[in-house]
Amino acid sequence: MRIKKGDTVKVLSGNDKGKTGEVLEVIPKTEKIIVKGVNIRKKHVKPRKQGEEGGIIPVECAIHSAKVNVVCPKCNKATRIGFSMEKDQKIRVCKKCGTKIK
Repeated sequence: MRIKKGDTVKVLSGNDKGKTGEVLEVIPKTEKIIVKGVNIRKKHVKPRKQGEEGGIIPVECAIHSAKVNVVCPKCNKATRIGFSMEKDQKIRVCKKCGTKIK
């Protein structure tokens, strides 16, 4: 997968189309990611301990990694990611402006 934890991504399709957020978690086995503030669902929580409150809490759910693009820090646009070799290391590169992405 070309998307890493901590990247800023823009959603390309679905109910949250156009939203941007930070990647909180990457699940490579299913090719899904969890993005902050995107694909929010309501979760009903039961109190487990005495004194703990139950209720309905909003939770970010996973979306497929193909529905998002990484936002380039230099040109500030959603772009595809390419790779280049630099001193025997693979470096992620913006396809629009050619800037290195951390």
